[in-house]
Amino acid sequence: MEMKQKRKFNVVDVIVVVLVVLVLIFAAYKLLSNTEEESSTVHISYTVKCEGVSEELYETCQKYLPSQLMASGQLFDGNIKSVSEKPYYVLSGNGEWVEDPNHVTLYFDVECNVPAGSVMTTKVGEQEVRVGKTDYILKSEYIEFDKCEITSVTWDK
Repeated sequence: MEMKQKRKFNVVDVIVVVLVVLVLIFAAYKLLSNTEEESSTVHISYTVKCEGVSEELYETCQKYLPSQLMASGQLFDGNIKSVSEKPYYVLSGNGEWVEDPNHVTLYFDVECNVPAGSVMTTKVGEQEVRVGKTDYILKSEYIEFDKCEITSVTWDK
């Protein structure tokens, strides 16, 4: 007579199988959740004001627009779309505001796609984009201004 060998699972075998299954489920969850976060983006538009800029920089900037956004040596999914100029005013010696003939205030319109998250912290590179930020650096392949202020932000739903 042929004896059939019965295979017995002991407690250690069951624990090992359960742990392996849990690790596989956790790894699959992490991979899928990271892919979803990276693929979902929010389109934003914002305006950046740069004051006291040399007047000839306005024409120079227009030559290079639209211009792709850049930060930390990396190009981002966004562009400086347009620039407009307004007079720049300074306080005169007698306490009156007068127009500075050599400087202007530039307003840049920027559009970009940023990663969406559960908390809306809008960042282009490592810089936050929020209304009132006064130390914003506007940088593209051909244009760079520092100490600018973000005057408006619109998030598309």
